[in-house]
Amino acid sequence: MLQSLHDFEISLPKTAVVLVAVALLACLDLVARARRRHARYALGVAVGTILSFGLIIATKAIMSSGMPRHGQAIAMGVFLVVLAWRLLFGDWDANTRATVLGAFVFWIFFYMLSIKSGPDRTAHLIAIGAAAVPAAVWCGLFLPYHRVRAGVALGMIFAGMLATAPILFYDALVRGGAELNFFLFKIVPQNFSSNARLFVSDHATGISPLQSSLLSMFVSFLFVGFIEEGSKLWVLWRAGRRHVTSIDDVMQMSVLVAIGFAFAENVTNSGYFLGFVREFLLAPGGRDWSAFLGNVAGRSILTSMVHIVSTGIMGYYLGLALFAGPLLQERQSRGVRYRILEWCHDLLGIRKRDLYRRFKIITGFAIAIFLHGLSNFLVSLPEALPGNPRTVGDLLHSSPGSPFNLIALLLAPTLIYVVGGFTLLTALFQKKENMKEMGHLIETETLSGVDVDE
Repeated sequence: MLQSLHDFEISLPKTAVVLVAVALLACLDLVARARRRHARYALGVAVGTILSFGLIIATKAIMSSGMPRHGQAIAMGVFLVVLAWRLLFGDWDANTRATVLGAFVFWIFFYMLSIKSGPDRTAHLIAIGAAAVPAAVWCGLFLPYHRVRAGVALGMIFAGMLATAPILFYDALVRGGAELNFFLFKIVPQNFSSNARLFVSDHATGISPLQSSLLSMFVSFLFVGFIEEGSKLWVLWRAGRRHVTSIDDVMQMSVLVAIGFAFAENVTNSGYFLGFVREFLLAPGGRDWSAFLGNVAGRSILTSMVHIVSTGIMGYYLGLALFAGPLLQERQSRGVRYRILEWCHDLLGIRKRDLYRRFKIITGFAIAIFLHGLSNFLVSLPEALPGNPRTVGDLLHSSPGSPFNLIALLLAPTLIYVVGGFTLLTALFQKKENMKEMGHLIETETLSGVDVDE
């Protein structure tokens, strides 16, 4: 750990950036106090800065050469990282939370850029700028459906960006061959594809190699969907639960989390926007702006909408769960009966409201995982099939003049998620039941029980 501290290079430009950032936020803090507002910008910057550099140091120590052989040390480091992660999403007011998360995101990106060489830094900056444009467009499309405070909106976008961190951290543990030794048990992080192949080989027999390969790919994408949607659900709950007054609130926050997640994924994955910049703009052969813009547009529209639809629907079901009490009372007053809930209540002795909540959360989470996994599967399917077909005609071995040759296989996920998903979310936002203001929630338990009184 101490060795990692020596790895940091202290330079005048970097120090100046730190001092200017702290000074600006200190001024905002003074202005907020003068106006008698509750936000604590200087505190937010301090907490975000400390946690970001602490995470950087801990991650470098865990991933340093030789560390993967020390299972106990890695387990302790991961435990400390988890504690710091919970503190990052502490019980702050909206503006302070946005400041904490924003400061954390700023220093993580600043550190990532500072350790890159000149050309790599340029590529990252271009990728960040390119990814910011579609993120702003998506915000402009969905924010008008339901107004939220600027502090809440920024906090949810930053939370969505940070929802990618657990996945990136897990991937680093897998690539580093780390083993977590918690004395009583051990955890060895493994690749999702390897786990999926092992699962399919153990449970699916009597199928062809191609079917086994496709099933393994689909299961691996479900694993990825489980981790990503679970991470988004956690940050959504931690960062947004105090600001919920309607189902539309939860949906709006879910969409913002998804937009932030898609932005961070686009700029951190070397095969996405960063890869487009290197291949089409910085390659020695010259710049190909049409290819760059085409790939950026395709990923910005389809893959971003996959995140928005999956997480937005999950947010809708979470909203139903959070306002289970008034929703059930209103529907029962209209004569609506839930016989399954009543039967489970009589059998298990659990309140109908709590059963309704758990069912809605599980349903929304399962739908989000399935939609996420299905989209990745449909997009990757042409690469997995023999001959790598690109159109329906290629898949059906149609003649050269067949109109099926004009229908791309990617048209199916595009219609499902972009057209159908946008239409569905628009309809949900405009439902009167979802627009109804039901008041702030009073928390009594954590998300595991989702036991909140309205």
